[in-house]
Amino acid sequence: MTYAIIKVAGKQYRVREGERLLVDRLKQDEGSTFAPTVLLVGGDGGPQLDAADGAVTAKVLGDTKGPKIRIGKYKKRTGYRRHTGFRASLTQIEIESIGGAKSSRSRSKPKAEPEAEVEEQTVAKAEPVEAAAATPAGDLPEGYGDMTIAELKAASAGWDAAALAAALAYEQEHGKRKGAIAALESALAQQGGES
Repeated sequence: MTYAIIKVAGKQYRVREGERLLVDRLKQDEGSTFAPTVLLVGGDGGPQLDAADGAVTAKVLGDTKGPKIRIGKYKKRTGYRRHTGFRASLTQIEIESIGGAKSSRSRSKPKAEPEAEVEEQTVAKAEPVEAAAATPAGDLPEGYGDMTIAELKAASAGWDAAALAAALAYEQEHGKRKGAIAALESALAQQGGES
């Protein structure tokens, strides 16, 4: 993913396409676009390009105020107390493009698909999940996929050795939750000690 280092109002920012950021107040109207000074353009793993190779386009979204900072002065035994506050004047901008290419986020929304196609897609997406749930390793206890680690610890005491082994195998292959693996190994060791 391409990034750029830009200079706006004397400060430098590392930005990507579609990113929103707060900068010091700009003398730009809301909705206007501008080209900030580009210091460097680069990409993940690729060579870094010169500032002349990539132009950055930014859009002004609006003016806002920063968080309130409260300032208090106090001198002991003199009765001297002063309180004041400060809120920075900021402008929110969005980076539309880096290097002349429009951002994929700034494109218009795609047209709505017919309902029949949407239903077919949801059915197709639901089938792999059901197939994965139907082919677990061994005999998984009912509702295992929805259990949290705390529920798993409580319920594993009542399971037989085959269900515990199947749950442990499933967890090592798919879930890899350390707490669940520890609870299942503990329950297996406890059942092995009782037998």
